[in-house]
Amino acid sequence: MSRRTKTNFKTFVGTLLICGELMAITLVAANHVMAQTSRLNIQGSTTVGPIGDAFAEAYKAMHPGINITVNKTGSGDGAAAIVDGRCDIAMMSRFMKDTEFKKAVVNDIFPVAHVIAMDGVCVIVHPSNPVKSLGSAQIRAIYKGEISNWNQIGGPNLPIVAISRDTSSGTYETFEDLVMKKEKMASGVEYVSSNPQAHARVSTTTGAIGYVGLGFVDMKVRALQIDGVAPSRSTIASGKYPVSRPLFLFTNGYPKLGSPIHEFCTFYLTEKGQEIIEAKGFVPLTNY
Repeated sequence: MSRRTKTNFKTFVGTLLICGELMAITLVAANHVMAQTSRLNIQGSTTVGPIGDAFAEAYKAMHPGINITVNKTGSGDGAAAIVDGRCDIAMMSRFMKDTEFKKAVVNDIFPVAHVIAMDGVCVIVHPSNPVKSLGSAQIRAIYKGEISNWNQIGGPNLPIVAISRDTSSGTYETFEDLVMKKEKMASGVEYVSSNPQAHARVSTTTGAIGYVGLGFVDMKVRALQIDGVAPSRSTIASGKYPVSRPLFLFTNGYPKLGSPIHEFCTFYLTEKGQEIIEAKGFVPLTNY
């Protein structure tokens, strides 16, 4: 082997060793990043919850090493968790309030909203109830206690049992804003903490009326027309249904491109994500 060949060989070996060290350093750094991002803590809305659960299941199937927890305790709890730095992603069926934004900034948290789907707040009754349509003013009068029997609005002689979501719920706030017009509900209204509880109460109580997200309407309850418009994917997508709203995921700042948080929050853009949203009874943004 010539002197030049030996020199080139040594240079080549030296380069390989340096590259090997750089690759090792890169792998260590990558493993460190994965260790930091191998868990996703998601909290918030019971309306967005079914989407969150299904997204988590689909994402874990693609990335078996990640651990995802989804806690469904309401939009208000989701907002508090992201503001306090206790979760990676907050599920919310309403936009974050000014007071929540201000508290977040004080905590060096900068909330960013990701709209993932559209929903309609559906007023539901027991399937045996013959009433099929109510005006928003009539619904408001029921929850204010001014209408207390179904026979006052064309139904049977049966006391009305009004069921509402709890006041920390994003669904409650949408209903309070768009239907109640900020007017106070009567003292006799019953409050429940989730969409499934509202559904269960109405489906087992002949005289009940309640409200849930579109994804919670099934054969055990019947959604009423409001002001002559039935809730459906088409009426919600077109804006004709009067109690429509977007559904959100909130993060602390815009997530790093390619990170698990970014991939989870943009999963709704994939074909699988759109299929999940539709399968859960909500309206994909691609319907617009």
